[in-house]
Amino acid sequence: MYYQFSEVPGLAGKRRYVVIDEKDNVATVVENLRKAEVLEVGAKNITLLRDIPEGHKFTLSRIPKGKYVVKYGEWIGRATVEIPAGDHAHVHNIEDIVDEVRKL
Repeated sequence: MYYQFSEVPGLAGKRRYVVIDEKDNVATVVENLRKAEVLEVGAKNITLLRDIPEGHKFTLSRIPKGKYVVKYGEWIGRATVEIPAGDHAHVHNIEDIVDEVRKL
């Protein structure tokens, strides 16, 4: 599990994002994050490419079009376009795979 604590007054000590499983290729943010912020995730730094709202996800590495988005170690969707590291990962670039997963 990876996370980074906030330094924002009133939020100090609160996690800024959470990565649960080493297989994850997205992190979930727990406070609004701003474009160009550099986050330390494990042993690498990731620069955010756009604002990421609380509760949304950013990519930890490039996700090619058609590849799975992994959160909590499980597939949660498929990239509809290539999503670069540090980009917002949400319904605009991820398709639902619930029906596909149910067939497994």
